[in-house]
Amino acid sequence: MNICVFLSAADLDDRYTRPAREFAELLGKGGHTLVWGGSDVGLMKVVADGVQEAGGRLVGVSVRFLAAKARPGVDEMVIARDLAERKKLLLEKSDAVVIMVGGTGTLDEATEILELKKHGHTDKPVVLLNTAGFYDGLKEQFRRMEDEGFLPRPLTELMFFAEEPVGALAHLEESRGVA
Repeated sequence: MNICVFLSAADLDDRYTRPAREFAELLGKGGHTLVWGGSDVGLMKVVADGVQEAGGRLVGVSVRFLAAKARPGVDEMVIARDLAERKKLLLEKSDAVVIMVGGTGTLDEATEILELKKHGHTDKPVVLLNTAGFYDGLKEQFRRMEDEGFLPRPLTELMFFAEEPVGALAHLEESRGVA
């Protein structure tokens, strides 16, 4: 599978980097391809390193104004004109999406795929990996949206919440019929 990962490019502490590295190693050992923002810094670098070291492929989609931070030596690197094109390319090149810890850019990417799913424009599985409870508040907000009628589809049709990397990858593999 080509698995798109939305995540931060910030340098973060071990409570975030350790599970990210674990997920990356599982992805690489499973023979999957990482599709990501292409950056060679912070958590993006941690995940790319883990996938590459475990034998997985790397497909990066950077953007012009961040091209200087793009990772060298990947299997494929595309430089998009702007963030909108980057999101479009990330989703086109992937079979599934994992949302890891991140800031406003990660939330922007996450809401894009959820809107596409909500309106039936994609059926790609989406997993929110809630590392160290980072997304507890967001999970609560999504549940409130569902409970109060703001979501036209059940939340379970839009995304799967995983607390651990192994559960995130297992859900994707099961969703896509990959053993």
